[in-house]
Amino acid sequence: MINQIGENAGSVWKALNKSGRLSVKELKKETKIRTEKELFASIGWLAREEKIASAEKDGEIFFWLV
Repeated sequence: MINQIGENAGSVWKALNKSGRLSVKELKKETKIRTEKELFASIGWLAREEKIASAEKDGEIFFWLV
């Protein structure tokens, strides 16, 4: 499971590096990660490493690399 989270975190990082700021919905589509649970585990991995930032606008959460 840890390996899968790490691989997904790499996919999230690549998507954000390519596109800049993305919403949860956009990230899920771009990375093809199956569930929001898996996506948020990957986001948590990147947050722990201080590589990602987020903000909420109009009820939607956006992420980008720092």
